[in-house]
Amino acid sequence: MKQGKNYIAAAKQVDKNTYYAIEEAIALVRKTNYAKFDASVEVSFHLNVDPRHADQQIRGALVLPNGTGRSQKVLVITQGPKEQEAKDAGADFVGGKELLEDIKKGWFDFDVIIATPDMMAELGKLGKILGPKGLMPNPKTGTVTVDVAKAVEDVKKGKVEYRVDKEGNINNLIGKLSFSDEKLVENYKALYDVLLRARPAAVKGIYMKNIVVSSTMSPGVKVARD
Repeated sequence: MKQGKNYIAAAKQVDKNTYYAIEEAIALVRKTNYAKFDASVEVSFHLNVDPRHADQQIRGALVLPNGTGRSQKVLVITQGPKEQEAKDAGADFVGGKELLEDIKKGWFDFDVIIATPDMMAELGKLGKILGPKGLMPNPKTGTVTVDVAKAVEDVKKGKVEYRVDKEGNINNLIGKLSFSDEKLVENYKALYDVLLRARPAAVKGIYMKNIVVSSTMSPGVKVARD
């Protein structure tokens, strides 16, 4: 893949053989970013896990201390009194089977689906549509719950989901470059700590093999493990 002159110039400022403290890494990402917009800041973890084993399928969610800087549209699939609860909490769309019919027809004007357990049988019928898009609610990420108000509020505050892929990688947004360095570092450490606690007992040796932080348009910067 051909790289532009801006990227090449930015990459020269990063030592590929150095593992930077997270504070230094964030500062370097900011320095080498050449986007003309408020770029997203992401972190990639390469873990020493084998997701083919159930006990090594790392998945969950957390609310970042300083949010993500990105607004998300929330759809709540429920019925009865829970509908008003979801609306009061700030859900963008609330309903039951009628909204599932809209999804079947190709409506996807939302980012996250939260559902009450009693609606999962109906939602399950859309697994082939929602699964590949990463939209299927799951109890592990708090998106299948009777406490829809808290679930909606968490998403609005900056909740992110993490899930290891088949290669052992986890990639997550930790904020925007408009955030201060301190806020980006705090978000990074919150995610790092959660993943550290999720270390499977079966993993021997180094758990976090590689960590890289970058912005939408900056080279990746290797981060030292604590």
